[in-house]
This record gives sequence, structure tokens and C-alpha cells, in this order.
Amino acid sequence: MSDTTTEPKMATKLVAEALGTLLLVFGGVGTALFASAFPYDDPANPLGVGFVGVALAFGLTVVVGAYAWGPVSGGHFNPAITLGLAASGRFPWKDTIGYIIAQVIGGVVATTLIVLIGTFGPEGWLSSAQNGGFASNGFGESSPGGFGLGAAIVAEILLTAIFVMIILGVTHPTRGNALLAPLAIGLTLTLIHLISIPIDNTSVNPARSIAAAIYGGAEPLAQLWVFIVFPIVGGLIAGLLHRALLEKTPAPPAEETARVEP
Repeated sequence: MSDTTTEPKMATKLVAEALGTLLLVFGGVGTALFASAFPYDDPANPLGVGFVGVALAFGLTVVVGAYAWGPVSGGHFNPAITLGLAASGRFPWKDTIGYIIAQVIGGVVATTLIVLIGTFGPEGWLSSAQNGGFASNGFGESSPGGFGLGAAIVAEILLTAIFVMIILGVTHPTRGNALLAPLAIGLTLTLIHLISIPIDNTSVNPARSIAAAIYGGAEPLAQLWVFIVFPIVGGLIAGLLHRALLEKTPAPPAEETARVEP
């Protein structure tokens, strides 16, 4: 249980956000690169976890990250969530920039660690991962299922909005269940990945997209704007809709940030 009598310092919150995002990206992108197809050079893929395993990896990292560091920072681990919570009145706008910077740093450290591991891996593994886009998000030829730009835009807006709406619902200070909130959020993220990995490799998180794209090559970097802009649009829409339709009571004081922890 979190200590409600002492508010953590901002520096501590930022460290928690960086660690949580690091775990999310390392767990999810790492699973996609190391374990989704195994052995990596065997097209039969006898041991790989596939799409389902990758989806579970992203969901599980959110669950454990929220339980571990949610009591410190609120457990956002995602710029779209941070901005969506601010739009809903659950998080102070003045703190959003610091949170987003910490999240991006955590994600980049995670993919850098994956690269470090890959340098000591089988010959050709790292170059193969980078030539394959490094589990980056993409559309058109970079989409696992060949879906175009329009599909990626709609999926990112819609699924991010759903994700943020779920978070706002299960973390409501009176109607939510704090003990079960991380589990509900993690299962939602798993479901989102099961839906949209074939569409665009699932972003709903600009920090995750940035972290993978910087090692994915020219095409992921060229398409990165989609996975920064439209998850944020979805998060903002969700925050504004929730505040207008489901939470008409006055917003709590700024220091009472939305949390996804027990």
C-alpha cells in the first residue's frame, strides 16, 4: 500500500516513471525481438511466443510496473496517458513535460539495453533485428498485415482513447478498485495488442514507438510521427470525454494525481 501521508518528491516520481517505462519497453519490445520467433532464423518458429506472447508481455509489464512504481508516480509510463489524465483534470498540466521526458528516456534506455544484449548474441541477430525494423510501429509495407496509413491512424486514436478511458474508470477515487486497477489496465493493454499488432505493431504509447524507431532504421523513423501524434490525440479525446460525460464533479486538487497502483 502507498503512504498517503507523504507525497513523493518530483525527482522520485520521474525516476519511477523512467523505470516503469523501461520495464514496459524492455519487456514488450524485448519479447518481440528475442522470443516472438525462436530460433530467429527458423521460419517454422517452433518455440516462439508469437503475437499472443508479445501481447501478454506488454500487459504483464504494465501490471507489475504499476504495482511496483505506481504508488510513487501514478504509474503512467506513457505520454498519451499522462496527457489524457491532464485533460481529464486528474493530473496537473505543469508536470506533464517532466513525466514525458522521463518516459522517453526510460524507453530509450530499454531498447539500448536490448541492443547491448544483441551485440553478444548469435552472429547476425542484431543486424537482422535492425533490418527488420526493431519491432517498430509502421504502416503500409512496414505493417505486419499490410494495413495503410488510414488504418494506423484510426487504430491508434481509437485504441488509445479506449485505454485511457479504462484507466480513468478503474482509477476513479471513489468508484474504482485500487487493488485490482493494475490488473484491469494490464489486461486492457494485452487486448489492445491482440487487436492491433497485425495493423501497425501496436503503439498507443509514443515513448515505446520512439524507443524502437531509433534503432529501426530510416523507414520507422520516417513513419514515427504517426505514432507520436495519434496516440496523443486519442489520449486527449478520452480525457476530455471522460471529464464531460462520466466525471462531471469538480476535478480533485492538482496534487491528487491519477494513480494505477494499489
